[in-house]
Amino acid sequence: MESSEVYIVTLKEAPAVHYYGEVRRFGSSEVSRGGFVSFSTFNKPRNVSTSNRSYGSYVVRYHDSLLEKVLKGESYLKLYSYNYLINGFAVLITPQQADKLSMRREVANVVLDFSVRTATTHTPEFLGLPRGAWIQDGGPDVAGEGVVIGFIDTGIDPKHPSFSDEISVNLYPVPAHYYGACEVTRDFPSGSCNRKLIGARHFAASAITRGIFNASQDYASPFDGDGHGTHTASIAAGNHGVPVIVAGHHYGNSSGMAPRAHIAVYKALYKRFGGFAADVVAAIDQAAQDGVDIVSLSITPNRRPPGLATFFNPIDMALLSAVKVGIFVVQAAGNTGPSPKSMSSFSPWIFTVGAAAHDRIYSNSLLLGNGLTITGVGLAPGTNGDSMYTLVSPIHALQSDTTDPNNMYLGECQDSSLLNQKIVQGNLLVCSYSIRFVLGLSTIKQALQTAKNVSAVGIIFYMDPYVIGFQINPTPMIMPGMIISSPIDSRTFLSYYNNSLVRDGSSNAVKKFGGVARIFGGQIANYSSSAPKVLYYSARGPDPEDGMLDNADIMKPNIIAPGNLIWGAWSSAGADSLEFKGENFAMISGTSMAAPHVAGLAALIKQKFPSLSPSAIGSALSTTASLYNKQGGPIMAQRSYSNPDSTQTPATSFDMGSGFVNATPHWTLV
Repeated sequence: MESSEVYIVTLKEAPAVHYYGEVRRFGSSEVSRGGFVSFSTFNKPRNVSTSNRSYGSYVVRYHDSLLEKVLKGESYLKLYSYNYLINGFAVLITPQQADKLSMRREVANVVLDFSVRTATTHTPEFLGLPRGAWIQDGGPDVAGEGVVIGFIDTGIDPKHPSFSDEISVNLYPVPAHYYGACEVTRDFPSGSCNRKLIGARHFAASAITRGIFNASQDYASPFDGDGHGTHTASIAAGNHGVPVIVAGHHYGNSSGMAPRAHIAVYKALYKRFGGFAADVVAAIDQAAQDGVDIVSLSITPNRRPPGLATFFNPIDMALLSAVKVGIFVVQAAGNTGPSPKSMSSFSPWIFTVGAAAHDRIYSNSLLLGNGLTITGVGLAPGTNGDSMYTLVSPIHALQSDTTDPNNMYLGECQDSSLLNQKIVQGNLLVCSYSIRFVLGLSTIKQALQTAKNVSAVGIIFYMDPYVIGFQINPTPMIMPGMIISSPIDSRTFLSYYNNSLVRDGSSNAVKKFGGVARIFGGQIANYSSSAPKVLYYSARGPDPEDGMLDNADIMKPNIIAPGNLIWGAWSSAGADSLEFKGENFAMISGTSMAAPHVAGLAALIKQKFPSLSPSAIGSALSTTASLYNKQGGPIMAQRSYSNPDSTQTPATSFDMGSGFVNATPHWTLV
């Protein structure tokens, strides 16, 4: 017996958003009488009329009728009816039943549901907003007012100050064109929405039918149990002037690109398993019905959608319809670079955003007893004054000789009970940063707790040689600390440490720790970095080979924007980054962070020119983009994971599209 799977079925007849007329009843049947919007009327503000809604209801009933007719007497489960942007439905059926549906003349295509994933602040200043678009039109207190940005993501933490409506002393009405709702659940109680966060829904039917959805872990509500959705929403439209305090240190104040814009959340992705196209399409369809002006997607398919020409997968077709009716769609390019043809957002009607570095970096350094300075990362304070502190590895500070010195948890400083506090107390603990940290099996936080438990004054991580090509982001630390992010520097550090040990001649036991070091601290930002530049992980064009178009050279990405080391709001239950768990803000990198920068800037254009079409907004962003870095030279593109700066060359259009987004020009109609 064939097992059932989720399929997305699209019909040939147009959806409700393109329909005008009426649905009349004749006897026991319904017939639509009217017409469909012509291409000449696309890109104009839409109006969800009574005829739209009536036709939408007719479409839903037609879906039920078609399924009953084709699969009469058979078992199936319809998950969604898509009636607004596309005419279709998601249904749990067998492959044989899918074949039956595909043979119907009413059906345009039948595609197996596919999985999607997330693509994972100083940037307003770097983009020039305070002296550019903000100041020209009234400042941050009105920037983006009246514009609704819809986020298809992992949800939102409604209690975060970045989404409060109490921060404004002025009237802050919900835009009249928005018709969305706010789901009320135990995790998302009444009052979660306000005049800032004006809509919130969640979609999980496809995940539930697969048996992988766990309501207690995945939150059957719009609440963000991951952190990603909260982060992206704050980048685009978070409130202005919210203090960024992490591990007790103040890193400045945060602001979204359009801090006065409204936020509508459509949760369709989840921490444990990602998401599925059937749920994402339902979220997009609902966002359009609700009246959002901009859709921001920091999500991409896990792989090329099966069975169809690239452009005709259900997500992209729903987005095509959204663009046609006036919604500006922004999508992350994907984190699969730097290879050519690695783009995950490939359709020409979507505004695709790649990731670039901005000019703020956080670096740390330590001075060794031999006078050598080694750099690394770590949002940590430095050691006191000019004092040098003794270096002690946990494998040389065992509580007893019964512990295996090769135990990975020992070397990674994950268990303080194995250590002799008398040996470590007052010294710098030296730990191995292995692949287990990358996988989340070991954590910086646990190592810091170990160091605290044995009264170490600080902690130093050296890179395990098996962690090759992995870039370490700055990590918050509650005590002096640093991660040596270079394998070469790690070997230099270990050589100094081992050569400084004084051992017993007969037993080879360590008699004295001779290595000493001083940590300078990495909580102060440095703004001298050459920027912008295309990051190694940012996906590149041209488009993938397609069955319809032979190696289509459509320019992708459309533009690049800040995506590296971005401060943003973090969910109170956010688990996507273990090192920021429990914090109110997190520093994350990825094209996921670049896309909402552009969504927020698009909101500023939409606010100033409400009648502009999505194409015109995209044109305004593209034609004002910069081709030069802050030193006046060409924008560079990193070409490899390992030592990316040593392999960079001038960026091409398939690395950066039209260039780096620019918020300083005074946008005008021409």
